[in-house]
Amino acid sequence: MPIVPFLTFVFISSFTPGPNNFMAISFANRYGFRNTLSFCIGVGAGFFLIAFICSFFNRALIEILPFIETPLKFLGVFYMLYLAYKTFTSSGSKGETSTKAHKNLFIIGAFMQFINPKAILYGIAVVSTFLLPYYNSVASYIVFCLFLGIVGICSSITWSLFGSVLQNFLVRYQRIFNIVMGLLLIYSAFAILIG
Repeated sequence: MPIVPFLTFVFISSFTPGPNNFMAISFANRYGFRNTLSFCIGVGAGFFLIAFICSFFNRALIEILPFIETPLKFLGVFYMLYLAYKTFTSSGSKGETSTKAHKNLFIIGAFMQFINPKAILYGIAVVSTFLLPYYNSVASYIVFCLFLGIVGICSSITWSLFGSVLQNFLVRYQRIFNIVMGLLLIYSAFAILIG
C-alpha cells in the first residue's frame, strides 16, 4: 500500500472542517473539554464501525449506494439542520454538563457517522482505494479500522481543544459563535445536497 498517499488522504479528510469537527468545537464550548471527550470517542467508535463494515461489504455498498444515496443524503442533511437549529437556540449555559448530556454526546458522535454521507463516502473511498487492493485478512482490516477510528478521535479532540481554549473568549461572543457554528452546519448540509 502506498503509505504517504494513504496518510495524506486520511489526515486531510479527518482534520479539515466538517460536521464532526464543527460539533466538537461547539460541544467543547458548551459542555467543556472533559465532557466533550465522550463525543470524540463516539466519533472514533462510529467511524471504526463504518470502516469495518465497508471493509467487508464494500462491493455491495458500491452497488447499493446509488439506491441509498438519496435517502441517506436527506437524512444526514435533516440531522445537520436539526443540529444547526439546536446550536442557534443554545444558551451555552454551563448547567448542561450533566451525566445524561455526557452519555448522550457519545451516542451523538457514534450515530452521526451513520448518517453523515461524508463519513460513509470517506470510509468507502479509503477502504476501496487503500485497504482492499493490498490486504485481505480480518486482522489487517481491524488494525486499519482502529487506526482510522483513532485518527477520528484525534481530529475531534483537536477541534474540541480549540473550542475549550477559546471558551472564555467565546462566552463573551456566545450568540455570534452560535450563529457562525450554525451557519457552518447549514453550509455542510447544503454542500452534501449539491455535492
